[in-house]
Parts: sequence; C-alpha cells; structure tokens
Amino acid sequence: MKLFRLVVLLCASLCLAVSARAATVLQEYLPDTVASELVPGADGFGPVRDDLAVAPVLKGGQTVAWAFVTSDFVGTTGYSGKPIHTLVAIGTDAKIVGVRLVKHSEPIVLIGIPEAKVKALVAGYAGLDLVAEAKSGGTAHEVDIISGATVTVMVIDDSIVRSGLKVARALGLGGLAPETANAGPRFEIDPAAAPPADWAEAEGDGTLRRLSLDVAQVNAAFAEHPDERARERALAEPPQTTFIDMQAALVSVPPVGKALLGPAEEANLEGWLGEGENAIAVMARGLYSFKGSGYVRGGIFDRIVLIQDDVSVRFRDRDHRRLGGVALAGAPEFTEMDLFRIPAGLGFDPTRPFRIQLLAQREVGPIEKVFHTFDLGYQLPQKYLRAVTPPAKDVVAVADRGEGTAQADLWRRIWRDSKLKIAVLGSMLVVLTGVFFFQTYAVRNAKGFFIFRMAFLTVTLVFLGWYANAQLSVVNLMALFGSLVSGFSWQAFLLDPLTFILWFAVAAALLFWGRGAYCGWLCPFGALQELTNQIARKLHVPQWTLPWGLHERLWPIKYMIFLGLFGVSLMSVEQAEHLAEIEPFKTAIILKFIRAWPFVAYAAALLVAGLFVERFYCRYLCPLGAALAIPARIRMFDWLKRYHECGNPCQTCSNQCPVQAIHRTGEINPNECINCLHCQVLYQSESVCPVVIKKMKSRAKLAASPGGAPIHQPTV
Repeated sequence: MKLFRLVVLLCASLCLAVSARAATVLQEYLPDTVASELVPGADGFGPVRDDLAVAPVLKGGQTVAWAFVTSDFVGTTGYSGKPIHTLVAIGTDAKIVGVRLVKHSEPIVLIGIPEAKVKALVAGYAGLDLVAEAKSGGTAHEVDIISGATVTVMVIDDSIVRSGLKVARALGLGGLAPETANAGPRFEIDPAAAPPADWAEAEGDGTLRRLSLDVAQVNAAFAEHPDERARERALAEPPQTTFIDMQAALVSVPPVGKALLGPAEEANLEGWLGEGENAIAVMARGLYSFKGSGYVRGGIFDRIVLIQDDVSVRFRDRDHRRLGGVALAGAPEFTEMDLFRIPAGLGFDPTRPFRIQLLAQREVGPIEKVFHTFDLGYQLPQKYLRAVTPPAKDVVAVADRGEGTAQADLWRRIWRDSKLKIAVLGSMLVVLTGVFFFQTYAVRNAKGFFIFRMAFLTVTLVFLGWYANAQLSVVNLMALFGSLVSGFSWQAFLLDPLTFILWFAVAAALLFWGRGAYCGWLCPFGALQELTNQIARKLHVPQWTLPWGLHERLWPIKYMIFLGLFGVSLMSVEQAEHLAEIEPFKTAIILKFIRAWPFVAYAAALLVAGLFVERFYCRYLCPLGAALAIPARIRMFDWLKRYHECGNPCQTCSNQCPVQAIHRTGEINPNECINCLHCQVLYQSESVCPVVIKKMKSRAKLAASPGGAPIHQPTV
C-alpha cells in the first residue's frame, strides 16, 4: 500500500505542467504594480473581486478605473503557444486609460525586436474607446503593426480588445451590457437545403462572398497611410490589374460543402472536422497571396483572420488543408485554394454574420512594412437556415458553463488535434518498452542494435524535440510546489498531450528501469548530444575519458544545481524559471537556436564539449537528470545482467561505458546510467567479452575432444 501511494504521488508530481497557476493571473502581477504608473494620479488598488478577475483602481478612495490582465479573460496565444499577459485599466466610460505589458514568451521578440518597442506599442492603446469597438466589431481603430512581429502584435491587439469588451460588458461600463444569447429569433443549419447548381448561382444567392481589389484601390488605400514611404512605393502595375480576387464559403454547411467540394472532398472534410467545428474555403487569384509564406515559420497565417463580434479566429497550420479543386460547375481558375478549420469552443456561430479580414502589406524599407486591412463580409444565406424554438428549460439547467467545463472542452480539442503526434509518441513508447523487456534478443546483433539506437534518437530529436517541442524540463518539477500551494488540478496538465504522456511514461519507467529510459532514449537534447558525438567520432575527433576520481567529483554538480533551483523556487518560481536557463533545452530544442547570441553560444559550448566528452551536459550539469535520479532508487528490478567476473578482473564494460556509469568494482550506478544497453551488447559479444570468449573456448575444446558435444551458442 505504501508503494502504491508512492507511485500515485510520483505520477502526480511528475505530470505537473508549467501552466499551473494561482486562481487569477491578476493576483500574481498586481502586487508589483504601482497604480500611478498604470493610471495617472491613482494612489492604489482595491481588492480583487470574487466574481470577476478585476480590481478597482483608486484615487482618493474613489474608483476611477478597473484593472485586469488580458489572459484572465482570453486565451489568445502567439508564436510561443502561451498567452501574452497585459495589464489593462478601463475607465468608467469604457475607455482604456492605461496598459502595461507584464510578461510574454514570444521568441520573435527575444531574437531581435527590442522589447521596448513592443511595450511602447502596448502603451499606445491608452485612450481606446471600447464602446466604439463594440459597435464596429473591433475595427474602430488601426492596428500599428511592427514589422517582423505581425502575429505578436495582432495577438496583443486581439487580447486587449476582446478582454476589454468582456470586462466592460460585465461591469456595465460606458453603457455596455452583456449580450443576451436568446435575443431575437434563433436559427440552425438546414442540412436538407438545396445546393446551388453552378458558380453563378452560388455567387448570386450569397453562398459565395467576394472581396475584389485592383491595384488602383490598394494604392488609394495606402495613399492615406501616415507613413509617406507607403505612398512613394505605390504598385507600378496598371491600375486595373487584379491585386486580389478572394472568395469564401462556409463549406461545413452540408449543401455548400457538397456543391463546392464534391462528394469525395466533402467526405474528407467530415472526417477532418470534430464535433462543433466549422470550416471555410478561401480561394483567390491575383498579385497578392492571402497566405503568404510566413506561416511556415510559426504555424500561424498572419494575413487573414476571421472575426465575429468579440470572437476572432487566427488560423494555425494544424487547422489548414489545401483544396485540390472546386467541383462546382463554372468555377474560375484560382492560384490558391485552401480550407481552414474553426475549432469548437471559440464561440463561433455559423448562422450569424462574420467577416474575413485581409491584411495587405507594403514594403517601405529593407525590413520594414506598413499594413492596411480589407474586409470580406459573410452571411450564410437564409435558404440554408431554419428557425428553431428553444424548449423551455429550468433556470438552473441553463446556467453558464463553468470554467472547469470550458477547460475540459479545450484540452479535449487539443488532444483531438494532436492525434498524429500522440500516435507517434505512443508507438515510440511501445517499441522502447519492448526493447527493454526483451533486451537479450534486441542487442544480440551489435551493428543492428547500434543502427536502431541511432534511428530512435534521430526520431526523438527531430520529432519529439524540434517538431513537437516535447522537451521535459526541471521547471515542470519546480512548479509542482506552487501547484500544491495553490491547488492541484488535472485540467492544466492535460493542455499539453505529449508532455502529459511523457511524464506518466517517465514515472512508470522510474519504477522499472530508473532515469535512463528518459535520459538515454527520450530526451531530445540528450539525443542531440549523442548524435553529434557519433558524428565527431566518425570525423576522428579525439574522445576524452576523465580520470575516475575527477569524474566522481564532477557528477554531484548537477545535484547541487537542482537543489539550488529547488531552494530558489520555494521563494520565487519566476526567479527559478530564469535561473533554469542553465538548461539549454529552450535554446537548442524549442527555439532551434533562433535566439540571442549568448544563449546560442552557451548551448553550442555544451555541444562542443560533448564532442570530446560524450554527453558532457547530461553527466555533470543537468538538473532534470539529477531530479529524476533521486526517485530512481525506488526501481523494482535490476534488468542489466552482470557476470561474477565483471569488475574483478574484467574492466571491459567499465572502460567502454559511454557515460562512465560502471564502477571499477563492476556495479552499475543507477543514478548515472542512461540505459543505452551498450554493456548488454558487450555482455553477449563473442569477440569482446572475456567471459563469453572463455566459455566459447571451453566449449570448442570440449567439442574437439573424443565424443564431445557439438558447439552451441553460449547461454548468457
């Protein structure tokens, strides 16, 4: 029973995600904020409300504004996949009176764009009238784009406007009131509606909506831009040349999808969409691309965004498919045809009007651009809708969906979107488990096993690391203690499927094999070190074996680093996260070396050291490895086989262990072993292991004697 409790506690501990936080983000940042810096003349903040994550901004004891953090109300994320935390103050007239960027994790800002420039842009939202934004659907202001950080700026804009409208409506500021979902007639999609017969009918009845711009119109729009360079660099093509002719249709509506896509493509679409999800088809031709190529870098299409009231949907690569062709008769030729999925749970209603906003850009310098937006409005034609009368419901039954339900919907959607990644990781874990359970057979062919290991490490690096960003970190473990203080919740852990699965796999592996299952096989940075070391060996780079005495004194360094980080985390998790940059994982794996030069130089130095001393970082500096080594002592089995002669007198395995985890006396140190199974290859080697060679000679001698038995493979 004690062991079971220990396993449960260990699993819960190791599954902690970094996102475990206090009840509201506002409570985290408000104590460090000076009220007068957010709202001029203010002298303090009141307590955070229990029913809404807002705090009054006080001046002379009177409430002059309300402060909140955008990430408490909207979950819009940028390149980093994390929210951008912005502290906002709204006056009683629903105008923003102060804005402050408090935290972000955007790599696009870290690698060259001055943070001061982004903070200045954020501060510029002071004075924004949210009443006007509510009336215009969030387009009453111009977005001041920073060249090179388009998505980041748009995420900031979306977060400030949408969260501001939510707060203003919830508090009744400026006369705004919560929207009533049941106001007016309600409609639902009619799947039996008649589809359009051809392209002309689809355009005529509104099934297809169009945005057509020529060069003259675009030049005229940029001629009003305050930057003179936008006017000076007008397009030189003839005025009537098509800049973009873009058309869109809501193909998740069955008759529209059937007509536009055809039976086969519609069937594929149905398989792609989950429950509650919608999809639009966007087709275009002309000089300008609505996709561009920038989305390849961060997985976000930054030239188009779908907007419906307070809901904005920015499409990522996982929500995108190319459209092979249009089945509707009479369709023109397009240079771009794509499908975009609208995830469930965002509040999008296909029966209500929405618009697709196109961001047109113009280069005004070597790396500078200016922007202008154009809207393609869409309203599903009435023929595809049918009125519904909502049944009478008990008041209690129609209570608003709780945050727990919303989070559950979110993580389920994320898991559905990650099916392929989960399947690949699951396959890797099954294969690795099979290798460990049947290691005697797996390592019989030394060359074949070496090839298998190098291939597995390559998949770990490329797929788990660079593609899926499933790199575990000591930060996950440090955040456990913050979670225990603020309240444990599984919902936060489930938001990252691969990390969740990996931590559970690590927890189970610690009971069977120790830390080596992860460190030796599933750690992307460990794989990068070993692969680069193997390349170095092929290039005849000399390999250094540290004296045993020095090696023994160096490996405790990682334990001291871990204990130091743990101690700091007890006082400040934020500070511990900064100090955890001793892990090069973020630089080498998550950001793929696209970062400020000191971080890149540090990661490169560790890899260079690993060219001469295999897995230098793993051996002596890795706090995550140290943290996993401590509970690895509870493992239940000793899978690695040894002979009595190992260590006395034979030192073959000790000399050849890649990480010097085998003592001179023959024992394997489970705290340092990475389960590479190289010693098990040697254990069966007929050309290297003295014990096997001796047995082979004895059997050969016995077979050569009169009446001797035939030679068989040695039993090991």
